Amino acid sequence: MSDLATTVRGSGPDWALIHGWGLHGGVWTETADALAGDRRVTIVDLPGHGASRGPVPSTLAGAAAEVAEVLPERTTLVGWSLGGLVALRLALDFPERVAALKLVAATPRFVTGADWPHATPPGVLHDFAADLARDYRGTLLRFLALQARGSATAREDVRRLRERVFEHGEPDHDALARGLEWLAGSDLRSELAGLAVPVHFIGGQRDNLVPAAALEAAADLAPEGRTTILEGAGHAPFLSHPEAFREALDG
Repeated sequence: MSDLATTVRGSGPDWALIHGWGLHGGVWTETADALAGDRRVTIVDLPGHGASRGPVPSTLAGAAAEVAEVLPERTTLVGWSLGGLVALRLALDFPERVAALKLVAATPRFVTGADWPHATPPGVLHDFAADLARDYRGTLLRFLALQARGSATAREDVRRLRERVFEHGEPDHDALARGLEWLAGSDLRSELAGLAVPVHFIGGQRDNLVPAAALEAAADLAPEGRTTILEGAGHAPFLSHPEAFREALDG
């Protein structure tokens, strides 16, 4: 039985929001408030983040399975960054639980490779992983700044992320290390052809971590894949461009 923390608001068709690395469900507050007017929204804290303080799974599949246990049947999943990777793994492993996927600044492979040029260089995530043991809090805050880089509202985006990151205390160190492992080591591209649900890749035109070209390439691999790129947005479009982001979710 999963002991992940969730918050539920609203009523109607089921949607779920899954946050990114180092943060918690509180990052979705404004989005959830807007969506809850006509749907039931479940906000999930990933293992070791926010109020979810149980053991951290060793694998991405393990994390996806824990999230699946706390979701209603036939849920539209909205996953941001690492949360998008978890959501994609969940949809591949438990297709009967998912109505549709909305992957925000997320792709099946987060690092560059010989046949995947539009992504984050592996060394970036390796350096963050190495720095965790030496400067835990500083490393986390630097990663937040990297997520906002390029956005037309970068300074405000960083301020809001920094305000929220420690609202429930510090994330579990093992959870942070595992998350970086999953981001650096996962490659789900070959499985996209078998994805049984529609997937909508939503991203920012100025995102330096997950470029628009990566979202478009990923959408081409899925049977029902499409993209929406938000002009002027960086890695956290739900913070910098909330109205355009919510329109994209419903588009």
